[in-house]
Amino acid sequence: MRTRIKNAFSSKVNSIGLPILALCWVSFFWGTTWLASKEGVKHMPALQLAGIRQLIGGSLYVAYFLYKKTPWPKGKQWKTIIILSILNFVFSNGLSTWGVKYISSGLGSIIGAIFPLWIVLITVFRGEKIARLSVLGLFVSFAGVCVIFYDHLSDFLKPDFRFGIFLSLFSTFTWAFGTLYTRKKAASFNPYFSLGLQMLISSLLLLAFTGATGTGINIADIPANSWWAIGYLTIIGSVLTFIAFIYALQNLPAHISSVYAYINPIVAVLLGSIIFDEPLTVAIAIGGAVTLCGLYMVNYSMRKAKT
Repeated sequence: MRTRIKNAFSSKVNSIGLPILALCWVSFFWGTTWLASKEGVKHMPALQLAGIRQLIGGSLYVAYFLYKKTPWPKGKQWKTIIILSILNFVFSNGLSTWGVKYISSGLGSIIGAIFPLWIVLITVFRGEKIARLSVLGLFVSFAGVCVIFYDHLSDFLKPDFRFGIFLSLFSTFTWAFGTLYTRKKAASFNPYFSLGLQMLISSLLLLAFTGATGTGINIADIPANSWWAIGYLTIIGSVLTFIAFIYALQNLPAHISSVYAYINPIVAVLLGSIIFDEPLTVAIAIGGAVTLCGLYMVNYSMRKAKT
């Protein structure tokens, strides 16, 4: 009986395909990390939470590759790793985690999805030509964001809300630069080992900053809720989902592997409404759908330009 179940499960996995399963994992669980971040930063400084998360996650990656005796990066590979650790993990991950301290997890996830718009704008300022579809997608997404914020107009009177929006927007800006830098300086170095080193380097910078500025709290004072959030973010968000993400990127066409970017905000908004009672209004639903449609136009146009 056990053999039959095992064979049935194996055949099912093979028929669906491990890369598709990996993509489904990424699409759902990266959406849930917004809620875990929201819960964690209720009880401790956000940058300290991000630093501890990345310290544990990065250490696990690096320890594994040290055990496997994987060669260390050389020369210019270190420069790429350090720059990406600052752009993607110190600024992007650190600031987006800080942002959800002041705004809802659903709103943070929608803002986090708009980084392709920055790529288009950066391309324009460089003097490069962009396709009309990208321009149209840019305007559609902007219209969607305006609809989303219709219900939050009064919240802009609150300094904390404005600060949270600024942090979230700036985090997407640095992620866009990190994406462009990765394309330009793509190295042949092991991507998983590189990811671990980026996490480890960024954690040291974040924890050094919180220590130097006195914004961190004593590790003994971190409550259980925050430790559970850190554990979830580390194991699910930083280790398992990143592994699945890179695996999906390596084994699926770009237009399929990018689907996660449209599903993550939907997961975060729905679960935020269910778990944290965050508002799920008609404006958020319609605006989110319009924004994601615009992002799809931009991503489709960029993929078409590559081919």
